[in-house]
Amino acid sequence: MTSKLFRLPNWETEILERSLSTPIVPQHRYALISVHGDPSAQLGKDGAGGQNLYVKSLGLSLAKRGCQVDMFTRREDADQPAIIQHANGCRTIRLTAGPTEFIHRDDLFPYLPEFVEAWLDFQKQNGLIYDLIHSNYWLSGWVGMQLRSRLNIPQVHTYHSVGAVKYKAMNALPEIALSRLGVEWACLEQTDCVIATSPQEKNDLRELVSEHGQIQIIPCSVDIDHFSKVDQASARQQLGLAKHKKMILYVGRFDERKGIETLVRACAQLPSELKDQWQLYLVGGSRKGGVDTEEQQRIRSLVTELGLDAVTTFTGAIAQSELPAYYAAANMCVIPSYYEPFGLVAIEAMAAGTAVIASKVGGLQETVLDGETGLLVPIRNPEALAEAIAKLLNDPQSAQIMGAAGARRSHSHYSQSAVAEKIHLLYESLIAKNRVSQSAKQLSLGLVSA
Repeated sequence: MTSKLFRLPNWETEILERSLSTPIVPQHRYALISVHGDPSAQLGKDGAGGQNLYVKSLGLSLAKRGCQVDMFTRREDADQPAIIQHANGCRTIRLTAGPTEFIHRDDLFPYLPEFVEAWLDFQKQNGLIYDLIHSNYWLSGWVGMQLRSRLNIPQVHTYHSVGAVKYKAMNALPEIALSRLGVEWACLEQTDCVIATSPQEKNDLRELVSEHGQIQIIPCSVDIDHFSKVDQASARQQLGLAKHKKMILYVGRFDERKGIETLVRACAQLPSELKDQWQLYLVGGSRKGGVDTEEQQRIRSLVTELGLDAVTTFTGAIAQSELPAYYAAANMCVIPSYYEPFGLVAIEAMAAGTAVIASKVGGLQETVLDGETGLLVPIRNPEALAEAIAKLLNDPQSAQIMGAAGARRSHSHYSQSAVAEKIHLLYESLIAKNRVSQSAKQLSLGLVSA
């Protein structure tokens, strides 16, 4: 057996062959770390989005494959349960690091050493041995590198957002910028493998972070069955949408980078002959009765300023169980983000058979096939976005054809089982490589015989 990936000398190759010839142990225990992204959080509220869903979906999918998965996050409320069991072999574990209250991710860095110690205490008190760490976002990457160093186990890292890309579009950098850029560089250079969710993200990492380090492209996934279970007629009836109304849908957090302002301004520029034909649904933000975020308040004010109150519905945060109806009811799903490493919403909409209009940026350029599963438009361009929306409003047949193509693509490329298999195989290869390294080290020190 030869291994171009590991580039081992012959005697190490023999050890690797013996390791890989051993049947895979289905009970390997993995630690998925998501410091600020609680896998159990209500999606759409402040700080809860694609990362939370990515971690939880991966944990559940790995558990189905017979793995033991613990997903570690930070406790934000003293009343939150410390452990939530999602399924056999998959649970969320909340650790105390700093005050038990919500802290914005830009202010969490000082509490990471406390998170590391809380993690080690949990492991020791419960007598657990983890075979691999998968960190998510740069904060968790820092935690993972500390644990990797102290426990000598492999670490996989997923960025979810690349600081070097984000900061390019900012006039003034936040105070945390230098720390983040340094950690993101170290994650690429020092972890065992980085998962890029799209070719664009890999290019960004190579051009803006480091030419060194191992990168493997594995896309995000969605529960295809979950998002394809509702037909459009039933969904529209469920939401009380009038038959003549075409639904323009946005799903996600209220964050300036999500480009909701561009979408609202585009709707204000739609041709007058389309008036009364459409309704804009903005799904996400605070729960009903909750306090709007600053960005949500800003968007509400903009909607009023542009005279769109009557045609705009703010739903607040919607439970994952209710989302399929919104996707299915929509005539199009618009993702106007200024930066999007992957774009889970695009895949969810495609799984529901809904055409997607997205910014021509980041991973959206890979997930949305322009003219086939949807339309791509320049970022921060209300005029171009309005033109794309009007095109699908005027040609519902094309929207349906794009939606059907998107459904086929989501099934073939982004199912949870297919993506989890790729990640699981990556985990196993890194665990095997780590066994080789440890065996080689023991041989070199004369601790074991060849």
